[in-house]
Amino acid sequence: MSEKYIELYELQSRLKAGVEGVFPGKIWLRAEISALKARPAGHCYMELSQSSENGIVAKAQAVIWSSKFRFLAPFFKSVTGSDLAEGMNVLVQVAVTFSQLYGLSLVIDDIDPAFTVGEKEQLRRQTVERLEKEGLMDLQKEFAIPALPYRLAVISAADAAGYRDFIRHLEENEYGFVFCPELYPALMQGAEAPSSIVSALEAIADSGINYDLVLIMRGGGARLDLACYDDYGLAAAIARFPIPVFTAVGHDQDFHVCDMVACRHVKTPTALADELIGCYADEDARLSSFASRLRLAFVNKIHVMESEIQMLETRIRSADPRNILKRGYALALDAGGVPLKRASGKSAGDRVSVMFSDGTIDCEVKAVKMV
Repeated sequence: MSEKYIELYELQSRLKAGVEGVFPGKIWLRAEISALKARPAGHCYMELSQSSENGIVAKAQAVIWSSKFRFLAPFFKSVTGSDLAEGMNVLVQVAVTFSQLYGLSLVIDDIDPAFTVGEKEQLRRQTVERLEKEGLMDLQKEFAIPALPYRLAVISAADAAGYRDFIRHLEENEYGFVFCPELYPALMQGAEAPSSIVSALEAIADSGINYDLVLIMRGGGARLDLACYDDYGLAAAIARFPIPVFTAVGHDQDFHVCDMVACRHVKTPTALADELIGCYADEDARLSSFASRLRLAFVNKIHVMESEIQMLETRIRSADPRNILKRGYALALDAGGVPLKRASGKSAGDRVSVMFSDGTIDCEVKAVKMV
C-alpha cells in the first residue's frame, strides 16, 4: 500500500511545478471582480470569477501587493472615474503562483483601465441598438408635457444631496409657485440600482395617483458608478412608462441611455427644478400678456367711445340755435313758440316773436308780402 499514495505536500509541489511551468511569465487575464477587500496594510485581496448563462464557472484568488496597489488604484480611478469595485470586468496582468499551503493565487502586477471603460461603452452601444430595433427610443417623446406640472413623482435616494438641492430650489423659487413632489426612494448607483428604480416606477404606476411627471434624479458621481443608467431593462421600463419621465443624472458632461429614452433630459437636479419653475413662469408671463392685451383693448375701446362722444358733442354744439344766433342770425317763432320756416300761412294780426342772441322781440304781423 505504501507505493500507492503520495504525501499532500508532494502533490502540491507537483501542482506548483506544473502550474508555474505552464505560465512561467506574466499574462493578461480578463475576469470579473466578485469580491474585493483592501487591508489596512495596503494590500488588496480579490476574488476573480467568470460566469456563463448557468452561473459562475471559474474562481481564483488574487492579490495586489501594497507596493503596486498604491499606484494602480489612483491610476485606475483617474482614467475610469471610479475605484476598483465588485462587479467590474477588468483586464489585469498577473503572475500565476501556486503555494503548497495556500493553493493557486494570482498576483496582479498591472491593470488596463481602458478595457473596463471600453467594455462599458460597447455594452452601451448594444443597448442603444436594441432599443432602436424595438422602437423604444422615441416612445416618451410622443407625450404632451402638462403646461403646469404640479403632482411630481420623484425617484431618488432620500439622503442624496441632489434630491435635497432639487427640493430646496423648488420650494424657494422667487415667484412663490407651489408644487407637490412625492418621493419614491430607490438605490441610485451600483448593480442593484436598475431593478430598484424599476420597482419605484412600478410603485408609482400602482399608486392610483394621477402624476403629471415622473422625475429620476441623482447628483454627480464616478463614470462607472453611473453606468447603471445604461442598463437595458431600466431604459426599456422608462420608455414604456405611461407618464412623461424626466431624467437628471450626473454632471453636465454625462449622457446616458436612460436620458436618451426619457421624455426630457436635463443635466442636474437643480436644472430640473429650474425647468419646472420655468413652465410656471412661462404660463404666468402668457397670462400677464393676455391681461395686458385685455386692458389695452378696453382702453382703446373707451378711447373710441370718447372720440365718438366728442364728435356728437361737437355736432350738437354746432346745431345749437344759440350758437347760430351769435353769428348774427335771428329766429322767428309763432305764438306757440314753433320756429317759422316760411311766410306763407301767416296773416295780418298774428303774433310772432323774433329771437336774437341777446333777447327776444314780440311782434304783430302788419302784412304778409310773398316773393
